[in-house]
Amino acid sequence: MRAETDADSLDRATRDFIAARPQLFGIAYRILGSAVEAEDIVQEAWLRWQRAERADIHEPAAFLATVTARLAINLAQSAKMRRETYIGPWLPEPVDTSVDPQVGAERAEALDLAVLFLLQKLSPAERAAYVLREAFDYPYKQIANILETNEAHTRKLVSRARKHLSAEHSEPVDSTAHRHLMEVFLAAAQTGNLSVLEEVLTEDVVSYSDGGGVRGASKIPVVGRPRVARYLAAFAPRFWPQANVRWVEANGRPAVLVSTDGNAVALLSVEASARGIERLMWMMNPTKLAPYVDSLNN
Repeated sequence: MRAETDADSLDRATRDFIAARPQLFGIAYRILGSAVEAEDIVQEAWLRWQRAERADIHEPAAFLATVTARLAINLAQSAKMRRETYIGPWLPEPVDTSVDPQVGAERAEALDLAVLFLLQKLSPAERAAYVLREAFDYPYKQIANILETNEAHTRKLVSRARKHLSAEHSEPVDSTAHRHLMEVFLAAAQTGNLSVLEEVLTEDVVSYSDGGGVRGASKIPVVGRPRVARYLAAFAPRFWPQANVRWVEANGRPAVLVSTDGNAVALLSVEASARGIERLMWMMNPTKLAPYVDSLNN
């Protein structure tokens, strides 16, 4: 039998990596809430895979997932400090899942922007344990190996994450109801219709604007139905008359891309439950809007 050459070995390593890549990105993105940072992690995983003693690795996908998760946890720990100095609310970077459906590969769990936002409040280890279990159905024993802990502690990490999310995240409506609520909200927001806004917003609704210090976005969350409705009504005459809206997809849910003079200025996503709209998320940071800019020209 012909011995495997270096070129053969690299070809096989490349095939193994390409096969695992969608899941690697999905793990890193869910842990970090940033597509840019997730891409960096995946690239670093590829470099480490090239340098690894691959002949000793019997399960390439498991090895790559372990490397990716650990790199993402390390980056999440430093990202936490950076986000403490972030100007205004920090929101996860939206992903156009209509263009890149593989980000939701295997299971769409922990992909919703509202869930990603809440996950950032957890410790990196809790976040990773939850993502690996709920989004990718990893066995607790394998997650424990990845996190370099024991199985009992891993179960506690996942349990704490579930409790936190269930306490702050309501059961979402289906996509049809989600789109309908957004349509009603958008029409009311554009006209400053206070009564309709108050009908579709929940009593404890929160509006977040992520401008990253670049745009004139609100630097603090607006909380409560009366305040949010009045804020939107006051905002309407200045914002909507010159704006164009386009329905897009963000993280598997309907979203609205707002542009002015051909330039993207905001991506509106909402968290919607049977009660109504729970959270408004206005992405106004130009860097995080970049994936949607090309869609304006199509």
